[in-house]
Amino acid sequence: MGLITDIRDSISSLFSAQDPKRIGIYGPPNAGKTTLANRIARDWTGDAIGPESHIPHETRRARRKENVEIERNGKSVTIDVVDTPGVTTKVDYTEFLEHDMEKEDAVRRSREATEGVAEAMHWLREDVDGVLYVLDSTEDPFTQVNTMLVGIIESQDLPVLILANKTDLPESNIRRIENAFPQHETVPLSALEGENMDEVYDKIAEYFG
Repeated sequence: MGLITDIRDSISSLFSAQDPKRIGIYGPPNAGKTTLANRIARDWTGDAIGPESHIPHETRRARRKENVEIERNGKSVTIDVVDTPGVTTKVDYTEFLEHDMEKEDAVRRSREATEGVAEAMHWLREDVDGVLYVLDSTEDPFTQVNTMLVGIIESQDLPVLILANKTDLPESNIRRIENAFPQHETVPLSALEGENMDEVYDKIAEYFG
């Protein structure tokens, strides 16, 4: 029995190594999704995934960093990190004009952002094995988008970890996010400053390993 168990474990480990979990990073625009994706990628591979910006919808196409191996507490989990565009119910080109963008560029960016929302929803329904849901802890989480997305994640029966980002800012209110989604665990962090990333990695290994 010992030999059979060893063989079974070896085969299981082989298939696990060849088939990393696809973990989608979701949330509204400007919640810090790409900052988190870059933090994870740099910490474990040394490479970034994509550019960060204070302008909404900087990420307009899903970006993927494959085979990110995270080792925590004797456990190892290999994931593909999928940084998705921010999901919103409406993309208005005029919001980009406030960032000194020419109208033509603003219209193009809004069109690309709208396409990005559709792509993010496709990934969610078809191509991810788990979700890191990132929220700006300085903003009210009780929105139509957040309720809809968390509902879809639950209907897909996907493991999800709620991340209350931007705890380095004085307006941060973690309790508000905990109250919004009490059915899921909330982990506070600052992806920008790297605060509490050890707990984030512990939870990633626990939830997706």
